[in-house]
Amino acid sequence: MIARAPIVVALFLIWLILAASYDLAHVVLGGIVAVGVMWLNPPSPVSPFRNVSWWGLVGYLPWLFVRVLKSGLHLSRLILDPALPIAPRLIQHQSALESDGEVVILGNSITLTPGTITVEVSSGELVVHTIDDLSSRDLTDGTFERKISRMFRRGRATR
Repeated sequence: MIARAPIVVALFLIWLILAASYDLAHVVLGGIVAVGVMWLNPPSPVSPFRNVSWWGLVGYLPWLFVRVLKSGLHLSRLILDPALPIAPRLIQHQSALESDGEVVILGNSITLTPGTITVEVSSGELVVHTIDDLSSRDLTDGTFERKISRMFRRGRATR
């Protein structure tokens, strides 16, 4: 409990900032909520993101940002086309990524990219809804997985 005191303090400070009210009732309620949140969320023994290379992350995020912009433009073109040339479908994709953290980042990255949504994840298999074939290309050709795998390289014994 003592080791998690900084978490309680941080949660309490966030409460105070967001509440913007410092009367006794709000302060006491903030303390109770901070302790309750800490108590309901026991510490995770091992984070699935412990092997993330920060340099890999710095390389991945700009690539993802550009990918999101390009997909947004592509989706806008599809929507504005009077013929509405969409071909929605569900893709079942078995991921070759090794850890749960990698699969979580893959699923979230897919969902952040316009034209694709991760519908389900189970044992490394993702079900993804795509609006057309071009929207699914980064997933089907392995680009997403290669980029995410590079982020997790440091800290591994083998690769």
